[in-house]
Amino acid sequence: MKGRVLIVAGSDSGGGAGIQADIKTVTMLDAFAATAITAVTAQNTEGVHGVLPIDPRFIRQQMEAVLDDIGADAIKTGMLHDGGVIDTVAAVLAEKASDVPLVLDPVMVAKGGAPLIEPQAIDALKRLLVPRAAVLTPNLPEAEILVGKPIADLDAMRAAARELLALGCRTVLLKGGHLAGDTVHDILATALGIKQWTSPRIHSRHTHGTGCTLASAIAAGLAQGMPIDAAAERARCYVQQAIANAPGFGRGHGPLDHAHPLWTDSRTAVEKSA
Repeated sequence: MKGRVLIVAGSDSGGGAGIQADIKTVTMLDAFAATAITAVTAQNTEGVHGVLPIDPRFIRQQMEAVLDDIGADAIKTGMLHDGGVIDTVAAVLAEKASDVPLVLDPVMVAKGGAPLIEPQAIDALKRLLVPRAAVLTPNLPEAEILVGKPIADLDAMRAAARELLALGCRTVLLKGGHLAGDTVHDILATALGIKQWTSPRIHSRHTHGTGCTLASAIAAGLAQGMPIDAAAERARCYVQQAIANAPGFGRGHGPLDHAHPLWTDSRTAVEKSA
């Protein structure tokens, strides 16, 4: 089974993050991507230049159209910019997809610093969606907002992951890329304990869309029946390779190479036949 993923998120006109990154990721990992777009943004590698919100009633219509016909084996949410959108998404999930695992990427700030959620909507996110999530995937700035305190080191990351888990979600993948240093630590917390991944930092300004990509890769794995630790590990490897092979586009935070498995697999096949 390929696995069906419904992605509820905003559009990125630059193609590096949001719905565009989500579709590329899910497709490259051999799952099927369907979408419900929550906002249209005008953005590029230098920042977000405009946001056009989608009416929550139309977000509902998009979600229902997909769920009533195609269905979903996993759902991934990204940019949910205000309380009305969060209320709507939570209601549709309860009505139409109560048993479908949710990967919640709590998108709050764009890579260039632009806010992507209204401050008063954060409480609604914590109250309505975090307890519903099979996996919560915050980066450190997002986790700091959710727990209300700074996260300055690896010990604080572990403590924050436990606090986030106590909000009701089943799994937390806390991403440590914002900590200084040449090593990146990611924490996976479940009721059974904590697993930690450690990787050398890839020094690159081309990291736009890493959070969207990671969450969608996890959702693809869950949709395909993978256990969460295996889905998270595959997702991390996919993102690392996408950063390492970034095409170098734009003057700011450039996009990843979501299609790297295509040419990597092709090169490997050629080398094997030589």
